[in-house]
Amino acid sequence: MGTLAGMGAILDESGAGFRVWAPNADTVQVVGDFNNWDDTANPLELEGDNGYWYGYVAGAEAGHEYRFNLTNGEQQLSKIDPYAQQVTSSVGNGIIVDHSTFDWQGDTFETPHHNNLVIYEMHAGTFVSPDGGVGTLEDVLSGLDHLDRLGINCIELMPVMEFAGDYSWGYNPAHIFAVESAYGGPDALKLLVREAHKRGISVIIDVVYNHFGPSDLDLWQFDGWSENDKGGIYFYNDWRSSTPWGDTRPDYGRGEVRQFIRDNALMWMREYHVQGLRYDMTPYMRSVNGSGWEIPDGWSLSRWVNDEVRKEYPNAILIAEDLHGVAAVTSTGEDGAAFSAQWDTHFVHPIRAAITQINDHDRDIESVRNAITYSYGDAFARVVYTESHDEVANGKARVVEEINPDDNGDWFAKKRSTLGAALVLTSPGMPMLFQGQEFLEGDWFRDDVPLDWDLLEDYHGIARLYRDLIRLRLNTDGVSKGLMGQHTQVLHAHPDNKVFAFHRWMDGGPGDDTVVVVNLQNKLWTGYRFGMPGRHEWTLRLNSDSRIYSDKFNDTPAFDMVSDGDPQDGLSASASVDLAPYGVLVYTRS
Repeated sequence: MGTLAGMGAILDESGAGFRVWAPNADTVQVVGDFNNWDDTANPLELEGDNGYWYGYVAGAEAGHEYRFNLTNGEQQLSKIDPYAQQVTSSVGNGIIVDHSTFDWQGDTFETPHHNNLVIYEMHAGTFVSPDGGVGTLEDVLSGLDHLDRLGINCIELMPVMEFAGDYSWGYNPAHIFAVESAYGGPDALKLLVREAHKRGISVIIDVVYNHFGPSDLDLWQFDGWSENDKGGIYFYNDWRSSTPWGDTRPDYGRGEVRQFIRDNALMWMREYHVQGLRYDMTPYMRSVNGSGWEIPDGWSLSRWVNDEVRKEYPNAILIAEDLHGVAAVTSTGEDGAAFSAQWDTHFVHPIRAAITQINDHDRDIESVRNAITYSYGDAFARVVYTESHDEVANGKARVVEEINPDDNGDWFAKKRSTLGAALVLTSPGMPMLFQGQEFLEGDWFRDDVPLDWDLLEDYHGIARLYRDLIRLRLNTDGVSKGLMGQHTQVLHAHPDNKVFAFHRWMDGGPGDDTVVVVNLQNKLWTGYRFGMPGRHEWTLRLNSDSRIYSDKFNDTPAFDMVSDGDPQDGLSASASVDLAPYGVLVYTRS
């Protein structure tokens, strides 16, 4: 029998091949349920001089637990397979997985165009928790109908790689090929993806390649070798190893480590049918402290992995949490990293400032203008948001909590948080919400405090406002195609009145041209006039002050309009509206 291709445990009809990279080991054995954990039964043989060891075990099958036993001089090491697709726990055993046995029920879901996404960032452990403990991926299923009604068409899962313990944000992966056991393991993730796809919802997985661990990290000194008492073959063993999360930066310059990370990225796409990946804190892949470029191998690795994913999945959604505003991150040019989009600090920080400032006088309309119009060359090469797991923790809180920590559901919190959401969902970019934002979840994010789903009943009107905004953003009713377009034009930006208006379009014309008017002041404007792009009739599609969204809102009347007024703001026409305090109006061309 010839050797089987692949890494880790490789099943065929009669057993399994096992391959592991351990260039400094003297011997390697595979032990497990299939040989009663006898470390003399199945020694692996060194393949050439490349450091790979291989052996075949007849009768090994899916569900069997296993480990590798290695020797290096006098060292005797017992290690979980770096490529283990499932583990009993982060300090337990690997489990052989047969991905082919899962019933995908004919799943042929196609990734939407990147201008047609509304992303919902979710932490599986806290999204739904029936008993108040760790939520599972299967528990998430009970929330899919809510997301479907809301109009969400893309879930971004915070990391589900096996981590130490049961409670975590997930950014401390111990075994990057295994789905967290506390969340339900591989089939639970597949079930979630399959059922999400049935509702037209894409799934993106957060991956962590800027460091591994540092806890429960069997990769550490995997085959007994290291230099400077550092991590061994999978890690830098010099000054480049240091990260804010541990001394565990992977060695991006080593071919076997690059292959390890590339194989991981493709595994999520191939075996779990996800639509894309979101890379955690990419500046720490190219720099020790996140501000430089002294690790070029990290940058080239990102480009290589992204190219490999794009080659196999041309529509893949590849997102970088870069936060430095580097255009090359989303460039496919020679020096680019070839991500689809990056989280954009040019948007989140000025918009959060504009809606959380206590005094209206301090709201900076020029910053709002710059935030909305910023571009990396493609309108959808950025992810725009006011809340993410980082923005609502680490000393920061939810927007409603920042506005009024004593009452997250008061008039000011409702008005200004939804004003921010309206800007997220009408500005150029991929819009993203954080779990619970749509029903005014307050406080800060923690990995052991589940969402309070009772708030959805309390604030069902606010959730409806999010739903109505999402319908417009995705052009669900065929009237607002402009919100999916590349083009943005500022119509009016008054620094003192705190009124901002902008125009979005794809090709232009009825059902396409969309105008958004925003009042960032606690003042009612009547007959407020602003410049408009030509003389046309416009249909009111959303009035955020409507009482259908909250009994506390003023229900300021708003109507369809005609832009037949005199030229203004350097434009050929103008129109006038009544603008509620902290109100948003959305019009589309009739």
